[in-house]
Amino acid sequence: MPLSDKTERPKDIKYVMRRLWSYLMKYRLWLLAALILNAVSNLFSLIGPVLSGSAIDAISRKDGADFAAVGRYVLLMIIFYVLSSALSYLLSVLMIHIGRKITYAMRQDAFDSLASLPVNYFDQSYAGNIISKLSYDIDTVNSSLSSDLIQIFTSAITIAGAFVMMLVIAPVMVAVFVVTIPLSVMVTGYITKRVHPLFKKRSAALGELNGYAEEMITGQKTVRAYCAEDDTVRRFDEKNGEACRSFYNAEYYGSMSGPSMNFINNLSLSFISVFGAVLYMMDRISIGKISSFVLYSRKFAGPINELANIINELQSACAAAERVFRLIDEEKENAGDAVDENASISRTDVEIDHVRFGYSEDRPVIHDLSLDVREGAMIAITGPTGAGKTTLINLLMRFYDPQSGSISVGGTDIRSVSRDSLRRLYAMVLQDTWLFNGTVYENIAYGRPGAAPDEVEAAARSAMIHDFIERLPEGYDTVLSENGVNISKGQKQLMTIARAMLCDAKMLILDEATSNVDTRTEKYIYAAMRNLMRDKTCFVIAHRLSTIQSADKILVINDGDIVETGTHDELMESKGAYYQMYMSQYR
Repeated sequence: MPLSDKTERPKDIKYVMRRLWSYLMKYRLWLLAALILNAVSNLFSLIGPVLSGSAIDAISRKDGADFAAVGRYVLLMIIFYVLSSALSYLLSVLMIHIGRKITYAMRQDAFDSLASLPVNYFDQSYAGNIISKLSYDIDTVNSSLSSDLIQIFTSAITIAGAFVMMLVIAPVMVAVFVVTIPLSVMVTGYITKRVHPLFKKRSAALGELNGYAEEMITGQKTVRAYCAEDDTVRRFDEKNGEACRSFYNAEYYGSMSGPSMNFINNLSLSFISVFGAVLYMMDRISIGKISSFVLYSRKFAGPINELANIINELQSACAAAERVFRLIDEEKENAGDAVDENASISRTDVEIDHVRFGYSEDRPVIHDLSLDVREGAMIAITGPTGAGKTTLINLLMRFYDPQSGSISVGGTDIRSVSRDSLRRLYAMVLQDTWLFNGTVYENIAYGRPGAAPDEVEAAARSAMIHDFIERLPEGYDTVLSENGVNISKGQKQLMTIARAMLCDAKMLILDEATSNVDTRTEKYIYAAMRNLMRDKTCFVIAHRLSTIQSADKILVINDGDIVETGTHDELMESKGAYYQMYMSQYR
C-alpha cells in the first residue's frame, strides 16, 4: 500500500461528513420520511413519563387513590409505547434500505474511480488494500448508516424533547445539567480527538494485512518451490500482530467513553434525587413529578451515554469512509489533459523526440531517446533486462508521460488527444497474460465485443489455439476459471494473441508475446502474425533474437539509450552489442 495511507493524518471530520451528505441527499425524500417516523416515534415514547407521573400522583392523592384514573394512564402508556415501537421498526427497515442504496452507489463510484486511475496508482498499491476499501470499508459505512445514523437521529429528538419536558415540570432542577452537560462534552471531545487516529491506523493495518495475504495466496507455487513457508508465516504473523494491536488500541481507548459517560450520568441522577427530595420537603413538587423528572433525566442522559458508546463505531465508520472517499477523489488519469477535441490520428508513423523519463524524478530510466518510425514498419526492441524496453511501450501507450520531450503519432502529439482514442490504435500482447472468469469466446472477443463466432474462430486458428479449444468440454463455450488456471501458460498466451489478432487496430505491440510457448510453435505463430502485422506499425520486444531477424529496424537499448540501430544483417556485420547478444544465444 502507499506509505501515505499509513502515516498521513486523517482529513477534517467535516470533509467526511460533507462527502457523505452528498450521498444522503440523493435520497432526501426517504430521509425526510425517516425523520418524520423518528420524530413521531420518539414523541410517543416521551409521553410515557408524563403518564407515569400522573398515575403515581393519582395513587398518592391525600383523599384516596383514584384507581380508575390509574387504569386510564396505564392503558394510554401501553398504546403510546406500542405505537412508538411499531414506528421504530418501520424506521429501522427504511434506514437499512437507504444504507443499502448509498453503499451501492459508493461502491460503484469507487470501482468507477479505479477504472479511471492512472497505472502508477496500481503500481504503488497492494491489490488487497484496494479490495479492502471496496469491501470492508464500505461495509463499515453501511453498518453505521443503518444503525448509528438512526441512533443519532433518535438521540437528538429524545434529548431535545426530554429537556423541554423537564423545563415544564421543574425548571429549577434543570440547573443540575449546567454542571454535567459541559463535563460530558469535554470528556467526549477529549476521547474523540485521541481515538480517531487509532481507527485510521486500524483500517490501514487491515488493508496491509489483506494485501500481504492476497500476494502470498497468489504466489503459493513460488512460496512452496522455494520452501519459504516458514518465512511467509513469520511475516504474516508480524502483520497480523500489528493489525491486532491496532484493533486492540482503537477498541481499548474507544471503550473508555462508555464508562466515563455512565459515571457522569449517575452523578447527575444523584444530584437530581437529592435536589428533588429537598423540593418535596419544601412542598414545591409532587412525588409524581419527581418520578417523571427522573425518567426524563434518564431519557436525556441515556442518549448521551449511548452516543458515547457508539463513538467507536462512528470513528471506525469515519476512518473507513475517508479511505473510500480518498479513492473516489484520487486524480483521474485524464485529469488536467488539454485535449483538442478536433485532433485525430489518421496515420501511424511515430516520432519520439528527445524523450526523458523516470518513474521517479531523480532516477531516469530513459535519458535522451529520439526515434522515427515510418508507417507500417516493424520495429524490434531488444536489450538487457532493465534497459528501458517496456518503459518505452508504457510511454507509447501513455500509461506514463515523459518528463521532457514529446511523442507524436501521425504528426499529432499524443498529449493532445485523449488516452482512449490513442489506445484504440493499438492491439497489445504482453508477457504477463490476463484472462478473466468467462468463456473462451468472451476472452478472445474481449477487445471486440459482439464479434461473430466465425471471426473468433479465424483468430484462434491464426494463433494456433483452435484445435486445443475444440478439445475442451464445451469448445468455445467452455468457462475458464479465474485467470485461466485450468489451462497452461502457453495456452493462455495463445489466447491473448488470438485476442490481439481479432482486434482491428492500426498498431501492434508485442512484449515478449511468445515467451511461454515452445520454439516450434513460436515459428508458426510468427508466420501467422506476419499477416496480422501487414500494413500495421508494430513494436516487438523480444529476447529471442531469432524472432526479430525480419524486422524492418532493430533497436538495441541499454540504460535508456539506443546504442545500436539497423537491420539484422547490418547489426551482425557491425559486430557490436547486438552481435554479442546474438552470438551468446546461438553460438
